[in-house]
Amino acid sequence: MTITNVIQGIWTISALGLVVLVLLHSPKGDGIAAIGGQAQLFSSTKSAENTLNRITWALAVIFLSLTVVLSAGWLPK
Repeated sequence: MTITNVIQGIWTISALGLVVLVLLHSPKGDGIAAIGGQAQLFSSTKSAENTLNRITWALAVIFLSLTVVLSAGWLPK
């Protein structure tokens, strides 16, 4: 298993996670609270949205960074 394969695996996981998290966002502000388990995971809806936003941004940065690294050919083959 090469470093390129590991990076591609992380890239794929971040892409799938990003899709799921974007779908969890609600345009009306419901977001993750609409799932039903919001009261056990977060103290408030605002906290849930803030956490969801932070995780989404982190995955977006990881995905875009790895996209640049993989497409630029900076890794050994």
